Amino acid sequence: MTSNQLDDFDQVFSSGELEKVTRYRDLEGKRVFITGGGSGIGAYLTAAFALQGAQVAFVSLREAPAQLLCDQIETRTGIRPHFKACDIRDLDALKAAMDDMVSKLGGLDVLVNNAARDTRHSIGNLTVEEWDDALNTNLRPQFFALQWAEREMEKAGAGSIINLGSISANLALAGYPAYVTAKTAIVGLTRAAARELGAKNIRVNTLIPGWIMTERQKRLWVTEEALEECLAEQSLKFALEGEDLVESALFLASRASRAITGQQLIVDGGRV
Repeated sequence: MTSNQLDDFDQVFSSGELEKVTRYRDLEGKRVFITGGGSGIGAYLTAAFALQGAQVAFVSLREAPAQLLCDQIETRTGIRPHFKACDIRDLDALKAAMDDMVSKLGGLDVLVNNAARDTRHSIGNLTVEEWDDALNTNLRPQFFALQWAEREMEKAGAGSIINLGSISANLALAGYPAYVTAKTAIVGLTRAAARELGAKNIRVNTLIPGWIMTERQKRLWVTEEALEECLAEQSLKFALEGEDLVESALFLASRASRAITGQQLIVDGGRV
């Protein structure tokens, strides 16, 4: 693999913190599907669920880092996650991937709608095509993945859907208005879906990360000045890592949160 193929690959096990996360015994054997699970926050989520003993399947855009992540997880757990390369903007491809993965898993208990792209842009220079692309990445596939997951979870008699929002929407940050629009809509989707699906014992919640120091963020956006500004706004004075987010994702997937739905769980170090 070339260095370009592994750009933004997150060494999720390097700190040793993932092995210390809370153990939820009921997640062992649960069938989990994650979008964008091969890099960034998604890589931490994939690894964290695997360490719980869950059966994990995920899609990701790039093959090389996803396969390396699977290698590392298999080394630590003895079980290899199911992976399929997929561009989530292609709904037919996403549905085919979900169908294939759910078949391999034998059903579905947890959906994590994680995949997103925070490409920077301004109101003045955004084209119609770029607007469509932003929503086709950050909102449309989340709805249809949820729709498809509902059918499988109804068969199982229960389920947990976790939609990833963004602190950028809560803070109304400038620099990517289409992304902020989509992440704001994710909260509305969560609330509407939670109300509609509750009778089927399917819970839907939004997990809202603060600024998580993934490799992509560090490569593109993290500067000393920007990080200082973020920490000045946070109540907790440390940079947030992927391990800080996965605890809350596991909680929302577990029966520990069985009475929680339609809610926003913000993990931002007290920035809002």
